[in-house]
Amino acid sequence: MLQSNIYKTGLWVIAVALLSFSYGTDPKYIEEIKNWQKERVESLKKEDGWLNLAGLYWLRPGSNTFGADAGNQLVFPKGKSAAQLGRLILENGEVWVESKTEAEVWQGENRVEKLKIFSPGNAPLVLRHGSLRWFVIKRGEKYGIRLRDLEHPNLSHFTGIESYPIDAKWKVEAKLEKFPEEKKIAITDVLGQTSMQPSSGALVFTLKGKTYRLDPIDEGDQFFILFGDKTNAKHTYQSGRFLYAQKPAAGSNTVILDFNKAYNPPCAFTEFATCPLPPAQNVLNVAVQAGEKRYGEGHP
Repeated sequence: MLQSNIYKTGLWVIAVALLSFSYGTDPKYIEEIKNWQKERVESLKKEDGWLNLAGLYWLRPGSNTFGADAGNQLVFPKGKSAAQLGRLILENGEVWVESKTEAEVWQGENRVEKLKIFSPGNAPLVLRHGSLRWFVIKRGEKYGIRLRDLEHPNLSHFTGIESYPIDAKWKVEAKLEKFPEEKKIAITDVLGQTSMQPSSGALVFTLKGKTYRLDPIDEGDQFFILFGDKTNAKHTYQSGRFLYAQKPAAGSNTVILDFNKAYNPPCAFTEFATCPLPPAQNVLNVAVQAGEKRYGEGHP
């Protein structure tokens, strides 16, 4: 009887251990996710993060004056910019800047008078004036200026992002079902522009006993996944969230989807982002109660 009880007790301990591991109480796994969350928060605060965005200005062909004066085509924040900084010129897919001598516009360590800051196939140059930084972005056929303020109040007001409790049941195995031929999926952004993005195949996985599919976007050795779910209505960002996953090793079709690393799109933090939206087939009919919760209202 004693041996039987010991045996039963042993099975119970094993069962509890397995249950505990599957529900995310494994210390190494919790540490991994907490480190990921910490790095995520720090990335938002960096100079190239999303918290310091202060403006997004679309260029018209030809000359675009810029500065803090309300008479400019591009009106920079008052108190941060000289009234007249110069003009930005969009011609034939290239953007030049001509700045006023007294305006103190810099590129790197060089003061700028006239300079090409954007051309197709090249990384845009970053200009600076005081705490402001700006550069050209291209969205479809639109060219814009993305403005940052390294002293933006959002940086000091930011207190972190609320997340669901870490739970390893949301780390699931998916099978990559490759498409029979090269395929591109339609991705629409908040501007209403649609682009066709490459996708190797569908990721098929099970949650709560039901099978779901997601069409990822190929990005080098990773998949970039735009998805929506039932939590978007109240608890997570309304347009959906983002997730990265490593592509399978050679000879394998297994992909790990860790929804504890699901995160808010940039539009959750600023109205000056141009986020892509999940395609209709990636809106899941299940509440994914893992990863980041909603941060503010973000982009309208």
